[in-house]
Amino acid sequence: MERYFGFDLGDAESAVARLTKEASDTPEVLKIRESRSFITAYAQMPDGELLIGETACYAAKAVKREIRFKSRYLRDPESHVHIKRFAAGVLGELYGSGDLVKNEDCCFYIGCPAGWDKTAREEYRSIFEETGYPPARIISESRAALVSACRSKHLQVGYDILSKPVLVVDIGSSTTDFAYIAGGKEVELKTAGEVELGGGMMDALLLEKSLRESGKEEKIRRIFEESHPWKNYCEFAARRLKEKYFSDEAYWKENPCTESVMIHYSGLPVRLKMSMDEKTAAALTESGIEALNGRSFREVFCSSLDEIREKLQSGPELIFLTGGVSKMPLIRSWVREAFPESVVIAGSEPEFSVARGLAYCGRIDEDLREFKAELDELIHSTKVEEIVKEHIGDLYRETVETMVEPVLEKAALPVFDRWRSGEIRKLSEVDGILEEEIRSYLMTEEAKNLLVKPIMNWLKPVSAELEELTVPICVRHRVPYRSLSLTSYLALSDIDIRIEAKNIFAVEEITLMIDTIVSVVVGLLCGGSGIAMISSGAPGIIAGAFLSLVVLVLGKHQMEKALLSMDIPNVMRKLVRRRSFESRLESIRDEICANFYRSLEEEKNEEITDRMVGEISSQIELCLTKMAEVVEVPLG
Repeated sequence: MERYFGFDLGDAESAVARLTKEASDTPEVLKIRESRSFITAYAQMPDGELLIGETACYAAKAVKREIRFKSRYLRDPESHVHIKRFAAGVLGELYGSGDLVKNEDCCFYIGCPAGWDKTAREEYRSIFEETGYPPARIISESRAALVSACRSKHLQVGYDILSKPVLVVDIGSSTTDFAYIAGGKEVELKTAGEVELGGGMMDALLLEKSLRESGKEEKIRRIFEESHPWKNYCEFAARRLKEKYFSDEAYWKENPCTESVMIHYSGLPVRLKMSMDEKTAAALTESGIEALNGRSFREVFCSSLDEIREKLQSGPELIFLTGGVSKMPLIRSWVREAFPESVVIAGSEPEFSVARGLAYCGRIDEDLREFKAELDELIHSTKVEEIVKEHIGDLYRETVETMVEPVLEKAALPVFDRWRSGEIRKLSEVDGILEEEIRSYLMTEEAKNLLVKPIMNWLKPVSAELEELTVPICVRHRVPYRSLSLTSYLALSDIDIRIEAKNIFAVEEITLMIDTIVSVVVGLLCGGSGIAMISSGAPGIIAGAFLSLVVLVLGKHQMEKALLSMDIPNVMRKLVRRRSFESRLESIRDEICANFYRSLEEEKNEEITDRMVGEISSQIELCLTKMAEVVEVPLG
């Protein structure tokens, strides 16, 4: 993608921003009908011309006119038609001005309330697709607002916004959206609540007051009953007056703050004059509102803050306010009262923060797509296997040295005890039983857990070499390099996705390695016959008169054969002391390790190595894939 458009289609006003792929500055807010922030309204003229924005509100010959339809989207199917027509008008304006070029490589990111579910978002997206928009994606307006905040140099001063939990309060004209974002990642965004509370309610109060004081109340009310667009347009005028007053309250307390609207409808135009002062300002937030069941704006807003605080259990470190109403000092004071421990911040142009944030989201997602494609290329190459193979000898040494002593203690010694107690009757049975016990032990969770430390140690230098490949990928696509750092993941106990060291030896896949351990241990302990198990250093049977007599009569070779099949009495077994066998185990530990390495080099090294490299590389690649699945390009 070469350009990314952010379309903040609001219930009252809308804005479109554009960002190029390589641009490092703020997205440009485009002018629609000569206005960067334009009224969400359209009018159909007799000749088929479609007007949007302010001109649509008072076009005298319009055969159809609609305004403030987005707030009805979830409950009124007809609003879908109005949104489609308005979106078509915006698209036409963009093409007409040259800000959008047909068939260019671009995409649109369009905002919606955080409370909309996946179904509502997909249906909303399809409206723009059917209208002819370039590829479109629907993004939470709260997330877009925070993206804009994070990219704003003005807000970065003194605040590390990305590392802190943030509550976004987006106060629109019809709803107030609360969203909680931790770590600056969309995956961690949890919608905390959406309230049917917007600045439009205060606008309606101001308009109502102006009507009562106009001296032309009856005539204007009749116009409003016959023409909802004119009523809505006058509400917008009230909104502009309200925002002008609250943008510099101290100044307007000493100076007149007024706004006039000429209503052109069925006859001579009618002038409606509106004014704001300190008393009016207080009434807008403290008066009961019918749509709020008689409660005031302040009551509902502060109650919502209390509910959000209860849901979050603890206050966020930062609260970001956006939306035109956020300019009101009263709003900030209420938020500070509810969250006294939090830092409250807001943008200098909150009316454009969502549109700019949406444009940023487009480039962020493109970076993420390119990042994942390059990572896939690395995973499907042989580079991971080459690194693992280079270090596989170290893995053999560390794991064998770790496992020999436990194998002798947990498998060999118990087999000796079973023979000594008479459970195993013949020495000829020892080889098979010992082999089975060693194999069984190596498959236990205990054995796997013993491998964790040596394998973790082995993975660190492997991870360091892998990062020489992954860090440049992260840097190229503006992804934190720690997102693909196996070293970091191995060092943190609270990370869900990591290489499970105890599973890096998938037993069913490395039977040759187990066979080698088994054959070496059995060979050294039993000498292939079971005799060595009781002969070394034993003062019992081997040194006794009975054994000497057997040797004289049968010879050594026949004696060994006889012992293998003999059911030696228990009393004679007791003569072979346990301590002697333990000494035997201690003496052969180093020899077992040496024989294991020799066996790998001489007999099975290539086969085992290929199998081990393949298994371990697959697990590392799977880990990288899972890590990439949850990677989010940071918002700042």
